[in-house]
Amino acid sequence: MTHAGPWEFTDDRGMALRLRRRPERVAAYIRAGAALEDAGLRPVAVYGSGHDGPAPDPVKAGALAGAGVPYLGPGRSLRDEELVAVRPDLVVDVTYDGKSAYALDEATTERLGLPLLTLSVGAELSLGDILDRFGELAAALRDDDTGAPGAGELGAAEQAVRAAAAANPSVRVLALSAAGPDQVHLARPHAWPELAHLLALGVPLAEPGPGAGTNWLTAGWDLAAALRPGLVLLDSRANAVQADALTAYPAWRALTAHARVTPWNPETPPSPAAHAHFCHTVAAALQAVAG
Repeated sequence: MTHAGPWEFTDDRGMALRLRRRPERVAAYIRAGAALEDAGLRPVAVYGSGHDGPAPDPVKAGALAGAGVPYLGPGRSLRDEELVAVRPDLVVDVTYDGKSAYALDEATTERLGLPLLTLSVGAELSLGDILDRFGELAAALRDDDTGAPGAGELGAAEQAVRAAAAANPSVRVLALSAAGPDQVHLARPHAWPELAHLLALGVPLAEPGPGAGTNWLTAGWDLAAALRPGLVLLDSRANAVQADALTAYPAWRALTAHARVTPWNPETPPSPAAHAHFCHTVAAALQAVAG
């Protein structure tokens, strides 16, 4: 049953937000906005991060890509009038440190008097916890307690990953983001909730080893090759070098001569539907390597 009274939600900075009524016009960081879209809540606009350009990254956009939702550009470059023009009554961002918004300067919302809410997508939470928090927000914004769309599909996709990993235990998986002909960022699996989740499902993700960097170890392609992956999860975001350009690099050709490549979005929308799709992709890739 809906109600017209005050609306309250405590975000992952510990900030308790109390509004006179339930928000209906939400502007969001594109990753958060894609999760809301999957939950049946269309944002009035989305914005990008410092890695994004003047056009939306279709990988980050998810289902927003075909929804006609306006994209305002990188959040920290937004002019006040651009945000005001879409008339939001709530702004939703993400946080990695549990202290501050990731993509939008908090001073912007303070200056404009717009309520800001951030949800954590950092490694201190499990993937399940992250999805639950976005589900809680979606339920609060819908003012109902219906289950998260795609939850059943995610369970089936997880089971497909378990089965594929159990059937192919010798296939080593390496997640990476290509930086250029001489450098590659190798993901530390436990630093990424979706990769840690794959580990829990039995996927043998490679650890890049000691060195600087919390989320990535930046190294030469020779280290990636030395890990001898059978499956490479390649960062598919627009700010990373993509497979078509990588074919010009002898080191990439050597790495993938005996390895299958499948896309990985390190900013997958935190929704059951988006992660079900990712899990199905990984399961299919594991089966294809074995085949």
